[in-house]
Amino acid sequence: MDMKGEYRIPAPRAAVWAALNDVDVLKAAIPGCDSINRLSDTEIEATVTAKIGPVKASFKGLVTLSDIDPPNGYTIRGEGKGGPAGFAKGGAKVRLVDVGSETILSYKVDASVGGKIAQIGARLIDSTAKKLADEFFAKFSALAAAKASDHKASASDAQPKAHASLETSMTQNQASATVTPILGKNTWIIGALVVVVIVIVAVVYIFGY
Repeated sequence: MDMKGEYRIPAPRAAVWAALNDVDVLKAAIPGCDSINRLSDTEIEATVTAKIGPVKASFKGLVTLSDIDPPNGYTIRGEGKGGPAGFAKGGAKVRLVDVGSETILSYKVDASVGGKIAQIGARLIDSTAKKLADEFFAKFSALAAAKASDHKASASDAQPKAHASLETSMTQNQASATVTPILGKNTWIIGALVVVVIVIVAVVYIFGY
């Protein structure tokens, strides 16, 4: 299964990075996400639960990060397992590009499936994975845009106070610094989870059809 997509997020890249570095945002955007755990500097584990007929199934996915090139892109390898339902594994390349005050997030995934899931036609697998990707990024975009708006409002409120005293000015500078995400190894691992979960969730939902 090969899949690629491009999404315009109505927020500057710094805000998108902040959202990618926010575990709560990712859990809210990923359908059925129960947990996200960092195992090491290069590994992240996620658990996704979905209802398959009358039974709920839990799928566990592991993602490994490599070729980190902040803030331009990275390469990931991931695998999701769902017991008898089957498994999915593959890799992805992800890029973030500034477009004015917005951000273009693009990805390209190559993945394979096995077990019972492999008995389903490739066309259905591809279309379902794309649908889930659209759902995830739609929610993620809304959350990232909301966070960007909150940061902008906070900055506007703080600006008049910056002239009150040197202490106030220093406080404002520190607050602004916290908005800028750290483009380091851990940030990219969190961001990498975005694409691999598409594969994991696709296994869950397709098998439920």
